[in-house]
Amino acid sequence: MHFQLTQDQRALRDGTRELLAGRFGRDRLRAAVGDPALDRALWRELGAAGFFALRLPEEAGGVGLGLPEAVLVLEEAGRALLPGPLVACQLLAGAVDGVASGEKIVGLCEGQREPVLWEHPADCDELILVEGGAGRPAHGAGVETGGAQGRTGSAYRSAPDRVACAPFASVDPLTPLARLTDLPRTTPLALEVPRLRREATLLTAAQQLGSAARTVEMAVRHAREREQFGAPVGSFQAVKHLCAQMLVRAEMARSAVYAAAITESAPDVTAAKLLADEAAVDNARDCLQVHGGMGFTWEADVHLHLKRAWLRAARWEVAREAEELLAAGLIA
Repeated sequence: MHFQLTQDQRALRDGTRELLAGRFGRDRLRAAVGDPALDRALWRELGAAGFFALRLPEEAGGVGLGLPEAVLVLEEAGRALLPGPLVACQLLAGAVDGVASGEKIVGLCEGQREPVLWEHPADCDELILVEGGAGRPAHGAGVETGGAQGRTGSAYRSAPDRVACAPFASVDPLTPLARLTDLPRTTPLALEVPRLRREATLLTAAQQLGSAARTVEMAVRHAREREQFGAPVGSFQAVKHLCAQMLVRAEMARSAVYAAAITESAPDVTAAKLLADEAAVDNARDCLQVHGGMGFTWEADVHLHLKRAWLRAARWEVAREAEELLAAGLIA
């Protein structure tokens, strides 16, 4: 069996990269560092391009594609460091009116994590809180929805003015955060929470993969162009090893993320997130090392990838949780 992208999948990936390069290039990225408010016009353009309605059926106004295609799109978003609650809007496009078209922006919070953090609180039109649904439900277990408390989780939707929150310092200048001081359980929402959590984990891993791949490109380009002692720094063995290790991490994460998008199994998704987090964080650190003194400066983009990788690594199955889940599966 050959797991290669189809022609349509390659076209989707390339089209997404072209769209983001044209609408969120480096100038827009650097401008967003100083003003992280989301661009509503860009959000609507993403909606018109099918970014959020990618997995909705065609009869519901969607594109009718699947999870592997969503992974490709979110990978490109991670590569471009596109800010915003992209995973939330991708997953909730069919549950909250206006999200699929980009007219509304919706946030998604994990109620059982401490602290409970809300991304881009000033930009969101609604907040969805999910509780429970973590781990691996027993085979054949029923799905409880509609906000009813149970083994498989619950979900609630709230307007921003009904949410009590406090400012929270974000390591990522592109991602403002707020800390929920009280869990809002305003209106029950019928969602399959375990599935939503699993897909949120995988799509977050896809973003990490995109960032990991991008930092490989940045490191290799700099190693080719930067000269020291009359030779490109990429000719030095230590730098070669760093770049090679970065590529290995990115490709291992890619294999895991793409495989999990096909199998959709909880252990595969957990492993994919673990490998993608490691690739994104460690590749950004090594990219900074390849850049030398320049890498520490505010003008370089390397630190933005590292800070985003740290932020994403703390969402949806952090390393400690992933390791425990995988270990439990091995000894079960």
